[in-house]
Amino acid sequence: MLKLSETVAVDAHELTERFVRASGPGGQNVNKVATAVELRFDVKNSSLAPDVKARLIAQAGSRVSSDGILVIDSREHRTQGQNRIAARARLADLLERASKRPKVRRPTTPRPAARERRLDVKRRRSLVKALRGRARGGEE
Repeated sequence: MLKLSETVAVDAHELTERFVRASGPGGQNVNKVATAVELRFDVKNSSLAPDVKARLIAQAGSRVSSDGILVIDSREHRTQGQNRIAARARLADLLERASKRPKVRRPTTPRPAARERRLDVKRRRSLVKALRGRARGGEE
């Protein structure tokens, strides 16, 4: 069991790490050492609850492949260890957000007094704007 944060824990066998060569700054080190991390997590075959799986797939978007594998790529640091920590932190953050149930929005209706106030303000505003125009009548 791999504890990613206070509330999120995943079995270690569900995670797969692959180390690849990173691009960008780093000089000769970039050409020699595989410091970038590809963290793979099989969402569909994981031990997560079905509703959490569905929310995770929806939130991760294009990071989840068609066969349900979430791929997190970390290459922001120069060392492999730091990239592993960063990738796991991003996975923990995604799992944390997916584990929270969204609040159900209950539609409400405005009370009659509020509706009347709104219409009264509209009438007054309409009158103010109507008075800005040219004078009407036979005075011209």
